[in-house]
Amino acid sequence: INISVFPPSNACIGRYILNMQITSCGHTYQRCLGDFYVLFNPWCADDPVYMDNQAHREEYVLNEHGILYEGVHKHITSRPWHFGQFEEGILDICLKILDMGVSYHHGSDRDHCWRNDPVHVSMVVNHMISSHSTNSIMKIPENNDYLKGTKPFSWNGSVPILQQWYNGRCRPVRYGYCGSLASVMCTVMRCLGIPSRVVTNFCFPCSVENPLGINEIFDCTGKNLCGKDKLWRYHCWDESWMARRDLNQCCGDWQCLDPTPLETGRGSACSGPTWVRSIREGELDLDYDGHHMFSRVNSNYVGWLSQNNAKKTKFFCDAWPCGQHLITKSVGSEQFEDITGAYKYELGSVKNKEACYRAYRRIHPGYCNASNCHIERELSSLKNPFLSDSGINMRLKMANCPMYGEDVQLHWLLENLRGENKTLKFNLSAQIVTYSGCPMDQFWKDSVNVTLGPREVKKIPLCVSYSQYGPYLCDHNIMKVVAVSDPECGEVLMVSRDIVINRPPVIVKFLSQPRLKVPCTAEISFCNPLQEDMKNCVMTLEGCGLFKEPMTIDLGTLASNQQARTIVEFTPYRLGSHRLLANFGCHKF
Repeated sequence: INISVFPPSNACIGRYILNMQITSCGHTYQRCLGDFYVLFNPWCADDPVYMDNQAHREEYVLNEHGILYEGVHKHITSRPWHFGQFEEGILDICLKILDMGVSYHHGSDRDHCWRNDPVHVSMVVNHMISSHSTNSIMKIPENNDYLKGTKPFSWNGSVPILQQWYNGRCRPVRYGYCGSLASVMCTVMRCLGIPSRVVTNFCFPCSVENPLGINEIFDCTGKNLCGKDKLWRYHCWDESWMARRDLNQCCGDWQCLDPTPLETGRGSACSGPTWVRSIREGELDLDYDGHHMFSRVNSNYVGWLSQNNAKKTKFFCDAWPCGQHLITKSVGSEQFEDITGAYKYELGSVKNKEACYRAYRRIHPGYCNASNCHIERELSSLKNPFLSDSGINMRLKMANCPMYGEDVQLHWLLENLRGENKTLKFNLSAQIVTYSGCPMDQFWKDSVNVTLGPREVKKIPLCVSYSQYGPYLCDHNIMKVVAVSDPECGEVLMVSRDIVINRPPVIVKFLSQPRLKVPCTAEISFCNPLQEDMKNCVMTLEGCGLFKEPMTIDLGTLASNQQARTIVEFTPYRLGSHRLLANFGCHKF
């Protein structure tokens, strides 16, 4: 007897048991025929996650290989990530996540009624990634202290994280960061049949007090002082495709889900799902956490100079607007796709202003009847005056693309826009910052007097040597160089540049073409570019379809300019696109 089971499009996802019952001569016999899984189906037109583009389904459901984008908006870096949603045992782990997230629905899980709704499923997964009190999948280190766990940037994929959580009695894995949290969520969502992708937003504001304003405070030397607000250099979240029946949507669209718990002024919490289009239109009362998501792509940057910890002055600067660059991996390509236009209209356009006015009235109820002109004045008060208003234009331009161990070369360009001489004293500094905007050590300071003739343009070379930044960079490969004028000269001018220090590359080379169940070898090589020893060198390898458990290779100490070569042998255990991901770590990073 051949039996076909056709679950309806509104069936609850999960593991089902198929029993057979036979009644004969007054006796009833039961036999378990096995079990099967029901998932969301983006190929089914009646399913709320239906996606009609085959290329998009292959990218956002079937593709196990992704790319995480990091760095700063003027220097975007990337690294591969293995989602691994089809690896053995991952589906059971994903269903376990739903079981553990039952408390999110107040314990009413007897009939699993919410499991046929991708909105509620996504909320549970979002909550379980890092916000659950005891059984969240991953934790973010407090105060950048991860000595009691794994370095957040050392992970290559989601599979080891999910396995460690499952095998560790559902205790949080230590540690991760926004990129790994969003990627693990993308793995779970794709595994459950919901099309998903990871998005990176550059210049991401995290403000506690004012949702539409982010404040950074500097002292007279240019040092960034640690305040309540943080300007993240980048932040990753998840987008999932579904038709929102709670919003009366008849077809699917992208919904924003942020699993990273962020401070909101009322405690930390994850966000979403939020309809991406509602963020662009400023319709904040339409959706979950709409005002949080709107502020994260539309906040105004405000820079302040603090004098003697008492008086604060707005300085002249050309600030990069928050949320002006949002990207994700392109369909069927290794390049990124700019999706900023999905979150906001062009800056300064009529539609952009209308969305901001609409959002401002919802964020600040006291302004619900205010005129557009009144709101515009309030928004303008959150901004710094432009450098051109002071009669001086400045910018810092990179003269090289520094690798770890190389000096940082910059050109400081100044232009006098007026017809009289200008003489100013500037304080220069460089400081390490984390990706999440936490200021670290200020390791370099200098001062210089600059005289500009009428309409004169001047280029001043600057150099920050490796001997200056090397002892402080550690795992944080971002530094901030600042030039700020002395307040005693009158108007305070500031120009800054975030600089990414590139890590030395790890070269992976297959010595033979991987084939199913046929032994294969690969060579992994790394060269120490520093003029000093690298200690405690470790290589972490993850083979997508090549070997099931991550490999850790202890390389010991690498002398200056020494090249380490390692031959790895393995036997591919399943068909598909095979990749070998390598991550290098040492006492320096």
